[in-house]
Amino acid sequence: MSLVGKKFPSIAVDAISEMGDNLKINIFEEAVNNNKKVLLFWYPKDFTFVCPTELHAFQAALPEFEKRNTIVIGASCDTNEVHFAWLNTPKNNGGIEGVTYPILADTNRNLSNILGILDIDSTEYSEETDSVIVEGSNVTFRATYLIDETGKIFHESVNDMPLGRNVGEYLRLVDAYTHVQTKGEVCPANWEEGKEAMEATREGVASYLNN
Repeated sequence: MSLVGKKFPSIAVDAISEMGDNLKINIFEEAVNNNKKVLLFWYPKDFTFVCPTELHAFQAALPEFEKRNTIVIGASCDTNEVHFAWLNTPKNNGGIEGVTYPILADTNRNLSNILGILDIDSTEYSEETDSVIVEGSNVTFRATYLIDETGKIFHESVNDMPLGRNVGEYLRLVDAYTHVQTKGEVCPANWEEGKEAMEATREGVASYLNN
């Protein structure tokens, strides 16, 4: 079920800073208390293959997000200790050394479960062991959330494991949402910063399509 248009869950999650400091981060409060947008991106596992390319891509774009009053935060279900080991592994060895934004460690899967982004094929209760057996990797898909300054989700997307994200698209979406916030216009297909937007009226779309 889509969460777009709803408030992001207000829940604190373990996280780690680039310096190895253990943190507690509440994404909703990060947005509201700092009056900033937040980009939260989830990836399946540390020390894997597509994942480091994405973390480095978001790091390379960090100045552009900062210009747009947007905080970037990564997330997976790995522990802070594994995150820190990966942060201390050089880029040329598959590591994420040089990444400076915080990374959530949702080891209890409280937040990822609320968001519904875990790779679970099925669950079955076992009377013999009095436990729930999970089929599937139980790690997150490549889910991405854009949250505005009020804590509302204005974009969500989920990629399957092998499909890396296009970081530029999230910059475009932040630009588009900011344009809507500041100008009151809506952004048509393929809109980019500097291009014409339109009034959300029948006359507005007619005028736009006739240009």
